[in-house]
Amino acid sequence: MREIISLAIGQAGNQINQGFWKIIAGEHGIDTTTGKIKEDKDMQSQKVDVYFSEGQGGRFVPRSVLIDLEPGVLNAVQSNNEMGKLFNPDSFISSQNGAGNNWAKGYFSEGAEIVEDVMDQIRKSAEHCEAMSAF
Repeated sequence: MREIISLAIGQAGNQINQGFWKIIAGEHGIDTTTGKIKEDKDMQSQKVDVYFSEGQGGRFVPRSVLIDLEPGVLNAVQSNNEMGKLFNPDSFISSQNGAGNNWAKGYFSEGAEIVEDVMDQIRKSAEHCEAMSAF
């Protein structure tokens, strides 16, 4: 099986990511609030391992890393009643202050502080794959 890891970066990336996972969960018959397959139709659940990893109790978790320099966007994703509990809490990585639309601040100070955490989480996600195919 080939696995894909989704990287959601910044406010727009995380908002698009939320819509993406809602559609993918629907296509595979996964309930977005519980992470479990609603009804086991062979065609829907056949390739579920491409985008999701199966956790404890048959719960499917998106293979995704969500990154932002400002914690507000990620907090909004986590507090979303429909999608927030679907993601692994460890996959949310943010800074405390944000860059305030200042590229240099985001690249040299705020972003530089979290780059190791981001790379570590991506590495952990990749290690859980048998045959990672893409980001």
